Amino acid sequence: MQQQERSKMLGTMPMNKLVPKVAVPIMISMLVQALYNVVDGIFVARYSADAFTAVSLVFPVQMLMIAVSTGLGVGINSLISRRLGEKRGDAALDAAKNGIFLELCGVALFCLFGLFLSKVYMHMFTDDANLQKLGEEYLFIVTVFCLGLFMSVVFERMLQATGNTTLSMATQLLGAIVNIILDPIMIFGLLGCPRMGIAGAAIATVIGQFCGMFLGFILNQTRNHELHLTLRPFFRPHGAVLTDILAVGIPSVVMQAISSVMNVLMNMILLGFGNVAVNVLGAYFKLQSFVFMPVFGLSNGLVAIVGYNYGAHLRERVYAAVRVALRMAIVIMAVGMLLFMTIPQVLLSLFEAEGAGDLTAVGCPALRVISLSFILAAVGITLGTVFQAVGKGVYSLINSLCRQLMVLLPAAWLLSRLGDLSAVWWSFPIAEVVSLAVCLLLYRRVDRTMLKTL
Repeated sequence: MQQQERSKMLGTMPMNKLVPKVAVPIMISMLVQALYNVVDGIFVARYSADAFTAVSLVFPVQMLMIAVSTGLGVGINSLISRRLGEKRGDAALDAAKNGIFLELCGVALFCLFGLFLSKVYMHMFTDDANLQKLGEEYLFIVTVFCLGLFMSVVFERMLQATGNTTLSMATQLLGAIVNIILDPIMIFGLLGCPRMGIAGAAIATVIGQFCGMFLGFILNQTRNHELHLTLRPFFRPHGAVLTDILAVGIPSVVMQAISSVMNVLMNMILLGFGNVAVNVLGAYFKLQSFVFMPVFGLSNGLVAIVGYNYGAHLRERVYAAVRVALRMAIVIMAVGMLLFMTIPQVLLSLFEAEGAGDLTAVGCPALRVISLSFILAAVGITLGTVFQAVGKGVYSLINSLCRQLMVLLPAAWLLSRLGDLSAVWWSFPIAEVVSLAVCLLLYRRVDRTMLKTL
């Protein structure tokens, strides 16, 4: 019965109702995640400047953990949705089990990194003993105890793939809210809790992730009957299923990990203009998450919708889903661009401390220039999601490489040679123009060879 109801919803509900129904809960939960990132940074910065610097140095590793967990989650979501669209419930459950196995492999990888390489990592970036100590402490906790992060992601994707996005939203909301509440308590020692500083921030993060994991597991077992997990029959990894997940998941992992690489390399370019330039980029990445996270949430919902209808050979519904998602993404990005254009000083004031005048002076023109790329990014992200949903994750990877490495970094480096920091920010719109052109060519190929043949 539940499969029939889900099929009726994903296969027959009008797209102008279905896309918001599936995507909006994910968008809301990702907005809360964006809020958590900003609030977490504000609390740590108020504890001490060194603590904020240490957390900033660790941030690329956290981005990498998120990239691996959510990238694999995209592959899991895509395969489950396609198998359900093909009315192959057992194959969908097998995809979920193999997906959990892959996520556990990711947990083991980062646990080993935290145990043996935390110190090495921090020594690569700074000779300051205090920064090294703070960074090692934070990095050790968030990596060794990353099980909650990886498992919460896979349970969220299992819920999303079966259309239960409201339940998926609940797991993400719980983790983020718990983290936001515990941050000041553990960092500053409130309500009888010992003052733990940067370790408190890391512990609060881990506790929030485990809360999301436990709720996600409970909801899957009690409300998601299509993917109900059991110990029998005994699970063995299935090579073909793992390959199907990784075909979409690995490009998605790489695609999201590119952000971490780009962040590090852009900082190296900007260091030539002083620490303020680096701080502006850091503030931008936190602020832009309020704009990009809803679009990424929309994309996550679109994977399930397009994947199901593609598997069910419903071509016109695939087109309709893309049109609705494009309109929603463009509106969101247009609002973000308007805010960045009109009130950049208000947005930057969230991170003002000593020397805030420099941050605002440098940051306001930067936010205005970078925001010119937002609407272009909306189109590229949405079409890139279609590639993932139909099993062409490599195309999404190519698009992301253009946006964040192959065009952005060379453009930024060349513009930095002019000696004018304001010129560097134009690398973002330039990268979006080029990547969108590439994306449209790839989408035309997918449309001609895969969609029109349904």
